Amino acid sequence: MLEILLCSLVTILPDYLFRRYVQGKRIGHEITLFSVWFELRWGIVTCLLLAISLITLVFYFHPSSNYVVSVFRAVPIVPQTNGRVAEIFVRGSQAVEAGTPLFRLADETQQTAVEAARRAIAQVDASMLVAQADLSSSRARILEAQGALRQATDELAVKRELTRRNFDVVARREVERVEVLVQTREAGVAAAQAASQAVAARISDQLPAERASALAALAQAQAELDKTIIRAGVSGRVEQFLLQVGDIVNPMLRPAGVLVPEGLGIRNRSLAAGFGQIEAKVMRVGMIAEAVCISQPWVVIPMVVTQVQPFVAGGQIRGGEQLLDVQQFRQPGTVLVSLDPLYEGGLDGVVPGSHCIANAYTSNHEALSQPGVGTLRGIALHAVDAVGLVHAILLRIQALLMPFRLLVLSGH
Repeated sequence: MLEILLCSLVTILPDYLFRRYVQGKRIGHEITLFSVWFELRWGIVTCLLLAISLITLVFYFHPSSNYVVSVFRAVPIVPQTNGRVAEIFVRGSQAVEAGTPLFRLADETQQTAVEAARRAIAQVDASMLVAQADLSSSRARILEAQGALRQATDELAVKRELTRRNFDVVARREVERVEVLVQTREAGVAAAQAASQAVAARISDQLPAERASALAALAQAQAELDKTIIRAGVSGRVEQFLLQVGDIVNPMLRPAGVLVPEGLGIRNRSLAAGFGQIEAKVMRVGMIAEAVCISQPWVVIPMVVTQVQPFVAGGQIRGGEQLLDVQQFRQPGTVLVSLDPLYEGGLDGVVPGSHCIANAYTSNHEALSQPGVGTLRGIALHAVDAVGLVHAILLRIQALLMPFRLLVLSGH
């Protein structure tokens, strides 16, 4: 309507002034309801063509969207394992700090695993003490075997010396027996030394490896036990937290609630806007925009485009067992655009999740400042920038009428 009124000022009004003051035709006499089309046909046709062109120009180069939301992050509260709720530490709509326990799952199995791992460590430590005693015993047996070997060696040397001096004093059979005894004692020393090395290897390698395995098992059991206590990952507010003792929670199907982060969710927020696909070539990062939100009416918030999604979510597909039919994509979808406040604290008065309306404005200032811009092109670029004023006026009219439209005309 505003476009038609503006266009009529340069089409229908001059046509009427010509008919009235040049041709002398008056409203109610020569210009009536039945003759207005014939008398003002040039102005009416020109007004309609100009209004259609202006509306097309305004809505293409200065797009608007009613699909705008003040988005914020929400983190689902889910455990890392299935279980039954045994204890609850917080209530709904309560502010929590990062690391605050929220609730605890039944942990009898995990406690048993931790205790078993601790007992395994104690058993390895006891085995270490026993191995130390075995090492001392094996070292004593080495000394004992070496003493027996030394005694047998001395006896063999004596008998050989006696045999050398007088062959008949010691029988040959006796010398052979002592030689065998010396070999046996040498084997005993080697066996004692091998047993000692085995015990030492068990103390230095096997038992430490067993203890390390037991410690790893304890750490794993403790990690599983820690999973039964669900803590807040970030600082924020706990919402929709309706757990009761005895409820079963599941990390895939049954979250416990929602945690709205304080730093990443409420502060430093932005607006997510969906613009038409026909305006995808116009939308670019750095465009100036304006928004009006329902939770803060009569306030026009300066915004800037910070991100333009290079694809439309309505066309996404994923692998499955059935072929896709294009008729399933009936919704054309929109181009997702992120709008950030142009000034710090611009969205402070806007309730997170509030619905908004937004306009984005094309600026050709850089194109006009470049050398070599032709006259016709400069006039066209100036015209494109100038008609953005129409959309800005429409946005302010919408902001002015928003409370009355929602509170009075909607019938709520």
